[in-house]
Amino acid sequence: MLGQEELKKLADRALEMSQADQTEIVVVAPHSALTRFANNYIHQNVEQQDLDIRVRSIIGKKIGVASSNDTSDDGLKNVVDRALNLARHQRENADFHSLPSPQPIKEADAYVERTARTGPEERAAVVAQICDAASRAGLTAAGAFRTASTEIAVANSLGTFAYQRDTLADVNTVVMSEHGSGHAERVSPDVGDIDGEAIAKEAVDTALRNINQTELPPGDYDVVFQEYAVADILDFFAYLSFGAQAYQEKRSFMAGRIGEQVMGENITLYDDGLSLEGSPNPFDFEGVPRQPVTFVEDGIAKGVVWDTYTAGKDADDRETTGHALPAGSTFGPVPSNMFLTTGDATIEEMIESTKRGVYVSRFWYTRPVHPLNVVVTGMTRDGTFLIEDGKITSPIKNLRFTQSYLEAMNRVEAIGKDSMLHHAIAGVSRVPAMKIAKWSFTGVSEY
Repeated sequence: MLGQEELKKLADRALEMSQADQTEIVVVAPHSALTRFANNYIHQNVEQQDLDIRVRSIIGKKIGVASSNDTSDDGLKNVVDRALNLARHQRENADFHSLPSPQPIKEADAYVERTARTGPEERAAVVAQICDAASRAGLTAAGAFRTASTEIAVANSLGTFAYQRDTLADVNTVVMSEHGSGHAERVSPDVGDIDGEAIAKEAVDTALRNINQTELPPGDYDVVFQEYAVADILDFFAYLSFGAQAYQEKRSFMAGRIGEQVMGENITLYDDGLSLEGSPNPFDFEGVPRQPVTFVEDGIAKGVVWDTYTAGKDADDRETTGHALPAGSTFGPVPSNMFLTTGDATIEEMIESTKRGVYVSRFWYTRPVHPLNVVVTGMTRDGTFLIEDGKITSPIKNLRFTQSYLEAMNRVEAIGKDSMLHHAIAGVSRVPAMKIAKWSFTGVSEY
């Protein structure tokens, strides 16, 4: 890793070259390694190290953004000048006020040395556990195991400087036969948490049970969702509902409903960038400390995430919560470390309490239909099963659903007492399993 001192020197060099009224420098230095496997053997190892320098130049209320990976003096001068030139040719943005001033930032230890130092041999050992288990069962495994470390530094001409380093390991696999498939994945800042045998067992067991599927007619069914499916639900709330830009433009169901009951009383959703239960990231891409934000508490709408720009243009004198994306993004702020509060049930208890319903391992190819009400359509995949009289009785063909996630969160009957970490739209989320009444399945696939 380059280290804090080296990245600060790089940012300071770029700042000194800028002639803009205000300048922001963001340096991101990722290092990742990936082991891919298919047909029960490793077919690719790749490793990548990069460095991205993003410059935001401000002239009055005109903004220009440019990026480069050239750290030479000529390279820095070029990217700084390009950002400045782009700013000169922009229209003034009346809603822009200023880059953020320096603020104290709490430290959050998100770096695990053994994750950063994991090599292809260590990844191959985990992959071997998955492939060997699949082979012994007469199945075929495919997937990938990635380990990564990242450094980020944010500096601006007002004196802001922030530095963070983190690590993340993730593995996913799909295990297949001619007649069915199973899936499993894990995510953690600590590669030591990645248990190849547990991943293999979950995927293989699901694939072995997922054969000779029967067809279930479309309709409304009680559902038990594994954590993978619940993570998709949180993704769409983050994407469509919990950012200030959607809130200000009234594209979010949260607009005009703060303080109202919007979900069931058993639902609490929040974002906490300092939580060690997620992947801590104590500041955003403006160098602003992340604040914990509660979106929904006991079903009541509480708030959304903000960045400096959206907070500055709001009539209610908002303050940024530290959730800005990199300069140049037009999406607005988004959650990065989301949590759904756990309940007190196990998956087994959810199944036992279901007279007739559907067990869903995960979703696939989900897309928004009606953003305001968070209506989403998608498919089930890699393990969909019929529940009858409190027991899983048979695998069923994958189902298409078209469902308001918002309405569904008003019909949650049970929440898992354990949770899992997952990749999310802009970071990670930690979610439990969940049982929901009357989920709307609208079609049946041929497989």
